Formats: sequence, structure tokens, C-alpha cells
Amino acid sequence: MMSVSAHDAVSAATLDVVHHMEAAVNQHDVDAVMRLCTDDVVWESTTPPDGDRFEGPIAVRAALEALFRDSNDARFETEDLSVFGESAVLRWRYTWKSSDGADGHVRGVDLIRARDGKIAEMLAYVKG
Repeated sequence: MMSVSAHDAVSAATLDVVHHMEAAVNQHDVDAVMRLCTDDVVWESTTPPDGDRFEGPIAVRAALEALFRDSNDARFETEDLSVFGESAVLRWRYTWKSSDGADGHVRGVDLIRARDGKIAEMLAYVKG
């Protein structure tokens, strides 16, 4: 389910970049993800207790490369997406197979801030 607070150009641009980001992440395409980010992007992971904070494209790229390398069969599934101008709330389910073949998952939320049609900030939180 997805809702847009207003059918304006800013919300539409935010919705578009979030959809492109979802696709790039699920394809494990670091280059595509980075093209969707601002030059001063901030990305916070769900690592307990407070998450790891990555600032700038070099740090974000390294974090994504590590994530994709360590979870080559993992996938994010959108449960809900709400967009309000340059802000978005993305509720998701992250699934993977463990080394013994067992299925695993966690659910979480990303708080996203876009700027000029690109991701400027993504703060991830997980249930657990």
C-alpha cells in the first residue's frame, strides 16, 4: 500500500527516487544506488544498539558493498510506503537464507529524506 500526501511535483520526485532505490538495492547494484544519492548522503544501518552512520558517498558505497557481499540472496520487500514532500516512510521486510539454508527475516522502517530528486538521508530501524 502506498499513499501520497499531495499530488505535487516534490512528492512525485521523492516517490520516484524511492522506487528506483528499492529496485537498485534488490538488484544489489551499488553503482545504481549511488547515482540516486546526493553528494552528502547519510545512511544509518540497523546495527544495534544505535545503528552505524555512514556519511558521504565513499562511506555509503563501502557499507553497501559489504551488505551485498555478506547477503547475496537477501531481498527487501515493501510493506508500506508513505511520501510527504521530500520525506518518506518505508516499512519493509528483509528476507535471506542462512548458511544452513533456513529462511530468515526481520521487519523494519526507513525514514527517508530526499533533495532535488535524490536520496539525501536514509535512517533504518528494525524490530527485534
